Amino acid sequence: MNPRLPPLTDVLALLPDAVCVVAEDSRYLFVSAGFERILGYRADEVLGRPAFDFVYPPDREDTVRQAAEVTAGAIQRHFRNRYVHKDGHLVDMQWSACWCPEYGVRIGVGREATELRRVEAELEHLANHDTLTGLPNRHHLQQVLTRALSHARANGDGLALLYVDLDGFKAANDLGGHDAGDRLLQDVAARLTQGLRHGDVAARIGGDEFVVVLPGCRDATAARRVADALRDRLRRIDHLAGQPFQLDASVGIACFPGDGDDVATLLAHADRAMYAVKRRAGAGTG
Repeated sequence: MNPRLPPLTDVLALLPDAVCVVAEDSRYLFVSAGFERILGYRADEVLGRPAFDFVYPPDREDTVRQAAEVTAGAIQRHFRNRYVHKDGHLVDMQWSACWCPEYGVRIGVGREATELRRVEAELEHLANHDTLTGLPNRHHLQQVLTRALSHARANGDGLALLYVDLDGFKAANDLGGHDAGDRLLQDVAARLTQGLRHGDVAARIGGDEFVVVLPGCRDATAARRVADALRDRLRRIDHLAGQPFQLDASVGIACFPGDGDDVATLLAHADRAMYAVKRRAGAGTG
């Protein structure tokens, strides 16, 4: 028996990816069996319809732009967007596409990237958040502060920082061990977060030190009110490992632009202000 090539559609049906052919006006001319496996729609439900109808609405503008670039001759290899599955849930897709001018069509090959996006989101979270408390870490704080400063400069809004250092944390470790100390830090993180306004950000920058960013806070008086309220929340921690324990905090304040016009200067000022508070209180170093 002489071997013969099977029909191309039979070959494409075996691919786990979706293969699509669309006209210049973006109407589907062909979709492979993988399209239905990934997105739930049969070929007869999509042929003749604009491909953009199935794209998640917030992603349509970017998808239209990418399609225009491909039609202009660009080869797209790693475009990401989201489609609405037939049953209503979102499917993350990654596409490679090219324009075939001799046929007047775009060919796209897409694979589901939902799991990839989930893993990327987890890795991004780990890179930007403290693993113990879940708060933004020092790296993420730099990004938050940079954006907040840019906004404050552009709009004339205020901005304040609170540098929070726990008083008595060493005693907490001595009393209940490192596990108790870790639980205390988690409790502190929760209390700080619960005491913030919408748009405020609390970050853990190491050990028992936290920084709170207060966008729109116009002066030190307003910042002090927030600091006092947060300190009061932390002072409600009066037991640890089943034993009486009193937590407190020293809080330093820095305000933009009077105390600094950049991230490093504001953080340094708030840090110095915190140590000045600690010295006045005779609290030691924690």
